[in-house]
Amino acid sequence: MLVSKVLNEVKAHFKDQEGSHDWFHIERVWKMSILLHQKEGGDKEVIELCALLHDISDHKYNGGNFEKGGQVAKEWILKCGGTSRIANRVAALIPGISYKGAEVTEDALPIEGLIVRDADRLDAIGAMGIARAFAYGGSRKRPLYNPSIKPVMHTSKEQYLNSKTHTVNHFYEKLLLLKELLQTEAAKDIAKERHEFMKLFLDQFYKEWNVEP
Repeated sequence: MLVSKVLNEVKAHFKDQEGSHDWFHIERVWKMSILLHQKEGGDKEVIELCALLHDISDHKYNGGNFEKGGQVAKEWILKCGGTSRIANRVAALIPGISYKGAEVTEDALPIEGLIVRDADRLDAIGAMGIARAFAYGGSRKRPLYNPSIKPVMHTSKEQYLNSKTHTVNHFYEKLLLLKELLQTEAAKDIAKERHEFMKLFLDQFYKEWNVEP
């Protein structure tokens, strides 16, 4: 089965990746995509392949190329025995999955792409999103927080990619915006609790940050 072959290849490929974008992130997005598919429909095989391969050449790790992921995904599917038709369908969806900045227009996607994009964004919010944000920030040696550096609503994907801010700003530049960007009703329902949890976390974070002697 094509999905099983791709899954095994992806799992091996991501085994040494840092925790914010490792195999367990891929697995959660894959499982969430299946859950959303059960309520939203779409081509299940395309959804699963897109979920498994959505970070196969992530712009944060490949030098800033937002389009390369689609081509690499196509190569992997063909290598695993998939047809050109399904490889091209998945390749067309992958570049539209990633968030590219608060004021950057979102790519229009069919239901398969919307499901995977929503699943990926659900993994970026709530308790898991908090853990992943600080894991990624630590891997890039970013400060936890610097009150003198304010959030920026990026107007281009290049500006967003090249941002070197602290991790708390990431909440305002991306994570707290995601609930309103979700497209499927099933994902919107799941997002409510996760969004509120991030707000509670930030309230507590500021209380503990602002120590007064």
